[in-house]
Amino acid sequence: MEQQSERKVVLVTGADRGLGHALAARLLEQGCVVFAGQHLPDWLELAELAKRFPEALRIVPLDVSKLESVQAAARTIGGMTRQLDVLINNAGVNSPTSERTIRQAQDYDEMRRLIEVNTLGPIRMVEAFLPLMDRGGMKRLCFVSSEAGSINRSARPAWYGYCMSKAALNMAVRNLFNCLRPDGYTFRVYHPGWVRSYIGGEKNMRAELEPEVAAQPAVAYFTSTFAGGEEDRLVMRDWQGREWPW
Repeated sequence: MEQQSERKVVLVTGADRGLGHALAARLLEQGCVVFAGQHLPDWLELAELAKRFPEALRIVPLDVSKLESVQAAARTIGGMTRQLDVLINNAGVNSPTSERTIRQAQDYDEMRRLIEVNTLGPIRMVEAFLPLMDRGGMKRLCFVSSEAGSINRSARPAWYGYCMSKAALNMAVRNLFNCLRPDGYTFRVYHPGWVRSYIGGEKNMRAELEPEVAAQPAVAYFTSTFAGGEEDRLVMRDWQGREWPW
């Protein structure tokens, strides 16, 4: 793939639909080269987006819960570009059993599935794509987290797997920050708001924000550069720029 040096090269996981698809579209509209992680080949939105941006969008099969899939994607993308500037870890799942309280039978297999995707998936991605990120100009690692991961603000009586997966993701990012910030990496931990996404399997129309609306502040935050020592302070922010407690 031919690249112009001034164009950011971005990888978005979970880009089939919802927020991930909207992030990919927004980035393409801003002139980025986008690698879109595809988990649902029968979902047609990415193919339609590729028709609009045939030279800038590359669709790559990717299941972040499987190490072999992540490594295969890294080899594929490494054959098309020598660097990545931005990695957006967006892929995430929830479960229809999340609302069970402790007075109900817990679904531990579902909890493990959520952790495999929401927590371990981003770690797999960073590990596999570090060689490409090391050569990138921005070295920007982005993580779509959630207010559900804030221990200080938690008021939920259930949602064990989802909340734990996001809280554990936040801790993982802290450890990544401690390791990679000295190497010039910058980080974004982001709560995108209540998005009308497919995280539970079907589009949640009870939520407040359409993906296209939610993608605008997200992309602005993921691609922004802070002055002074602000990049040396790891924070989680939401779509309105507010800082959330861990």
